[in-house]
Amino acid sequence: MKLIDIAVLSKTSGVSTSTLRYYEEIGLIQSPARNGLRRQYSEDTLVQLAVISLGKAAGFSLEEIGRIFNKDTPSDLPRPTLQQRADEIDRQVRRMKTLSHMLRHVAQCQAPSHMECERFRKLLRVACPAIPATPNAAPDAE
Repeated sequence: MKLIDIAVLSKTSGVSTSTLRYYEEIGLIQSPARNGLRRQYSEDTLVQLAVISLGKAAGFSLEEIGRIFNKDTPSDLPRPTLQQRADEIDRQVRRMKTLSHMLRHVAQCQAPSHMECERFRKLLRVACPAIPATPNAAPDAE
């Protein structure tokens, strides 16, 4: 088993050494050896750190991540909870795509005011359905 020094692991993963020590303290990762006082980690720790990063991005707490992705025990989080989290991420993705379309439209639109542009207003209504249509909106000037 090839071991990685804590400094190399930190640089490679982008996770600070203090965070690595904390993750070890709470049991998310393990340091199987030391070189003097420096912790050494297996190459698999990079995979574990990627999973932790993705779990955090999905909105899970470190405790939940430990319970979901512990390689030694099955997940104890209810599957409906995981499905709900996945559904929320899907909603966020749709909203971010709409925001991206809006920004691209604003960057290219030739309308005197984006608030008067019908295409912009349609995109805005997709992002925020409670916004009413504007009957006086100018046609899309693109």
